[in-house]
Amino acid sequence: MTATVSNFYYGAATPIAAYLMACLGAALGLRCTTRSLRRPHRRARWLALGAVSIGCGIWTMHFIAMIGFSVQGALVEYDATKTVLSLVVAIVVVAIGVFLVGYRGGSAVNLAVAGTITGLGVAAMHYLGMAAIHTNGGLHYDTPTVALSVAIAVAAATAALWAAVSIRGLWSSLGASLVMGVAVTGMHYTGMAAVSVHLTGGSAVSQSSTGLLSFLLLMLAGPLVVLLVAAVVVMFDPDMMLGDDEPAARPAYGAGTDVPTRQTVESSQPYNSW
Repeated sequence: MTATVSNFYYGAATPIAAYLMACLGAALGLRCTTRSLRRPHRRARWLALGAVSIGCGIWTMHFIAMIGFSVQGALVEYDATKTVLSLVVAIVVVAIGVFLVGYRGGSAVNLAVAGTITGLGVAAMHYLGMAAIHTNGGLHYDTPTVALSVAIAVAAATAALWAAVSIRGLWSSLGASLVMGVAVTGMHYTGMAAVSVHLTGGSAVSQSSTGLLSFLLLMLAGPLVVLLVAAVVVMFDPDMMLGDDEPAARPAYGAGTDVPTRQTVESSQPYNSW
């Protein structure tokens, strides 16, 4: 028997909250990447913080959205190991893409490679998170819709990486993060549209949300703390506080020109921070 599946058990609350988390992770990631381009001697630290921010933002978006996932006539539970593993996958694949463009530049070929790797990884995170679901039924996927969700993930990842190395201004970064939030959240709900659940028997039960909600909130606590810490680091960075977003001599990023000259580095403000 095919069960009725809903992604909006709590109405608009979960998609809105998920979208905001995706935007927050994207915004922090963009600002961290901007800082890395201004400070080559601290580039790895800023890129790592940016990758963790984007990865946690995407993962948090996914599982906040999953709070609204329900199956009529079945209880929904999650495997903790696969849930945590999906977080690790999200951070690792985003880090690969961010470090590729951070050190090798934003050429078309490099963006295509980094965007494809990151997009496929984000899609893997999504479906690994779905594989963590336990219910008294089998999850089935519509193949064309799954393929569409993967294509959206690759396109969103490529656009995000392009923005990371191309956009400098604060307001431009915030605007880009809003667009990226739409793309990432759209990928999630496209993937969820591919899901159907075939119940395997047993008596019908009402969805008990208390235990599930407690588990997901516990899982979300860690990434939310990480995003909060990243926000504090970015907001209290001297360049951010002074609104100094445009370097005096922007380094020409591209193949073979990823390291600014000594003159460019020295022309930046000598702030002692990440």
